[in-house]
Order: sequence, then C-alpha cells, then structure tokens
Amino acid sequence: MFTFPNPVNEVASRVVASGVVLVATLALALQLPWVSAILAYGFLARVATGPRLSPLGQLATRWVAPRLSASPRLVPGPPKRFAQGIGAVLTVAATAAWFGLHAATLAYALLAVLLAAAFLEAAFAFCLGCWLFSRLMAVGLIPASVCASCMDISRHRRPADV
Repeated sequence: MFTFPNPVNEVASRVVASGVVLVATLALALQLPWVSAILAYGFLARVATGPRLSPLGQLATRWVAPRLSASPRLVPGPPKRFAQGIGAVLTVAATAAWFGLHAATLAYALLAVLLAAAFLEAAFAFCLGCWLFSRLMAVGLIPASVCASCMDISRHRRPADV
C-alpha cells in the first residue's frame, strides 16, 4: 500500500501541480491559511502512496491527464517523491504556523513558496524538487542507487507538452 510509482507520468504530475497552484492561490487570495491543512493531507498522501490516497492525485491520473492531448511522458519516480516530500514539509509547517502558532504571516509565506514551486512545475515542467534531488545526488547526499537514471535530469527535460 505504501509505495510510490516509478516511473511517473509527468503530464499527471503537472496536472497535480496545477491543482496545487489553484488551491494555494485561493488560500492566499482569500486569506484562508487553514487550507494548508487540506494541501498537507494531499502531499502526505502522495508521498506515502503516490496518487492512490490523494483526491487530487486520483483526479489527475484517472480523469484529467488521460483526456489531455499530450502523450504520457514517463520520468523517474524518486525525484517526484522527494518533491512531494518538500511540499509536505511546507504545508505541514504552514498548518502548524496557523493552528499552533497563530502566525498567519508565516503560513502565507510558506504557502507562497509552495505556490512558486508548483507554478514552475505546472507552467514550465520544471520540478524544483527534482532539480534539488539531482543536486543532492551530484554531491553524494543521495546515493546513486536510489535512482540511477536521475543523475542528469537535463536528459529528462524537453519542451512542455501541456
């Protein structure tokens, strides 16, 4: 049950990122920092199981991505899981800032960072977490055995399909 897909359809990942952009934008625009808790659940679910327990992941993989004209584009799963983990940290921290510290400004700042990263993925197919994953592999903090095909993410990049 607690497995992450490898490889991952980048088109579906971009659809998920688009959903995160939409929800985070609404949370910031309408000043609803508690929405970070909803986003946190989604990120934690995707880290644990990929799209299986994530409503947004299910929507992206089962309904939206298959109906887009873009062909599926398979990319390594470990960097995407790492990126979801960063999203989980940001949204859990935003939720803790709001509910635990009553620090709306901090919650908004964390959501803004999340929004920026999700926008890069959604609009330009640039996964900031994946880029960081490859840098950490390059300096040896993540062993090559975790993802042999990940050492050079530039070979996975191509112009956006979506």
